[in-house]
Amino acid sequence: MNALPRIFILSVLLVFLVGCSDKTPVDPIKRIEGSIFGTFWMVSIADDINERELNALEAGIKETLDRVDWQMSTWKPESELMQLNRHPVGEWFDISAELIKVLAISQEISVKSDGSFDITVGNLVNLWSFGPEQRPNSIPAKEELEARLALAGHQGLELNIEENQARRTKDFFIDLSGVAKGYGVDEVGRYLQSQGLNNFLVNIGGDLLAIGQRETDQNWRIGIELPHSGIQVAHHIIPVENMSVASSGDYRNYFEEDGRRFSHTIDPKTGWPINHRVASVTVLTPDNVDADAWATAFMVLGIDGLALAEELDLKVLMLEKDDEGWVTHLTSAFIDYVGVEKAQELLETK
Repeated sequence: MNALPRIFILSVLLVFLVGCSDKTPVDPIKRIEGSIFGTFWMVSIADDINERELNALEAGIKETLDRVDWQMSTWKPESELMQLNRHPVGEWFDISAELIKVLAISQEISVKSDGSFDITVGNLVNLWSFGPEQRPNSIPAKEELEARLALAGHQGLELNIEENQARRTKDFFIDLSGVAKGYGVDEVGRYLQSQGLNNFLVNIGGDLLAIGQRETDQNWRIGIELPHSGIQVAHHIIPVENMSVASSGDYRNYFEEDGRRFSHTIDPKTGWPINHRVASVTVLTPDNVDADAWATAFMVLGIDGLALAEELDLKVLMLEKDDEGWVTHLTSAFIDYVGVEKAQELLETK
């Protein structure tokens, strides 16, 4: 997936708040962590488990994440996704049920977002220096950009879900950086629940899944970062329970040329990095794979995406920069989830 080869812990937009309560829990939170996808992972468990069980869970989590990485990484030449990307154009390729599922979800969101989310733009991502090609940080030549843009388009990816097959009808490069991390979060969550856990928080590079509660009558709480250069500040704090949270932003991963900043988020319709005042988008959905993809789609759409979010009844928070500071935008579904009092607090925070 399109994660840079060094760990960008500061690139996450969601920060787990360790100091969630003035009370000391009866059963202290147990945490295990590691690295995957070019970023970190951390699992916080509120259930009562012993050290032996914790070690077994850590091994299971690593196995789960390694499997997703092998299936969907663009940084591993022999990953299942990279094999698909090298397979001859027009020929069907057998893939795993997990990869076909993520491809199908991606295609569905591409259609619903009118192409604002598109996994076939990998060659454009690479061209702008944000993928495994590691090109120089510079504006690409117009001719090459137009050539790669002409090949991209989610309509060119065909799936045979019954047979677990996929094929590219054009020579584009599939990049799952906007969705695979979220799928990894979901897979870890499913694994933990299969082991009998009911209260935990999964955090992979800022994509979160909160199941159950941190302690009795207290939900997990997360901070949504204010886009300040170089530091992390929790601008908003919201409680979550049995919900996934993912964010997308344009201010951590970018390059500059001639005084202009170029975001890592590429608009699939133009082939250029986005250029608007929305600095971050946070989406809440039951499954993180959906939140991850929609956060990218709405980051591309900017403020115009709020109307689509309302139409689809999605829980979305946008932070927009104006001349006086930061403006928060919330959808009706987000307000319903956090409550009117909390929503008013978020809207009044500058």
